[in-house]
Amino acid sequence: MIYFSKHNRSTQEELMDDFSLQGEPLQEVLKDLDTVNRYLGGNQITIDGLEKMLLGCDKNRVVTIVDYGCGDGGSMALCAAYLEKHHWRYKLIGLDANAYIIEQAKTKAHSLKHSTFKVCNVFDKEKLPEADIALCTLFLHHFKEAQIIELLNAIATKTQVGIVINDLQRSRTAFRLFQLFSEVFMNSKIAKFDGLVSIARSFVKCDIKNISEKIIGTRVELKSKWAFRWRWLLYTGKV
Repeated sequence: MIYFSKHNRSTQEELMDDFSLQGEPLQEVLKDLDTVNRYLGGNQITIDGLEKMLLGCDKNRVVTIVDYGCGDGGSMALCAAYLEKHHWRYKLIGLDANAYIIEQAKTKAHSLKHSTFKVCNVFDKEKLPEADIALCTLFLHHFKEAQIIELLNAIATKTQVGIVINDLQRSRTAFRLFQLFSEVFMNSKIAKFDGLVSIARSFVKCDIKNISEKIIGTRVELKSKWAFRWRWLLYTGKV
């Protein structure tokens, strides 16, 4: 049974939060996640946010972008394609706590230019790399509010321009529609379960407002986007 409330974020755990998940079950989940992003347009939200953040960057130097919770590197590949198309000099760093998924990312992205992947506990603040721009795509809803505030404050101290957050809107309509979508387009039982838990753990506007107010030295810009997503930008304004 998956708990859903329009008033409160769920605390139910996702199956993918078990870092021992690997092999064929994980491959099935990643394939289904690609399907979701392809059909529901989620990846473009990250690219649009990146484009806005790049307005604060100097095109005459290398721009460093860190992807928190990078998974198998799919989002980084899209960012690299955008940066190449628009003639940016860049360095991409992907961080994930799952060692197996990082190995998958390295295998899939062997031809990806200027990119590295690292196993990293993002709550180990000493290990967070310096960056111009940080990306958090479908990542923050995995954590409790206090953890999100702690993490975003740590990222903000390491990030010169800002943080691009692409995450889900908590909505009963989204919950019901995902149930229908997953029955037609998804095969993995884990992905179907986690997708519903993700929506139940995600954010309404007041959640984001309350969190953003506690991220020191940042300016927030929030937009509701297609398919029950938020484009949540935190400008750190250090450059």
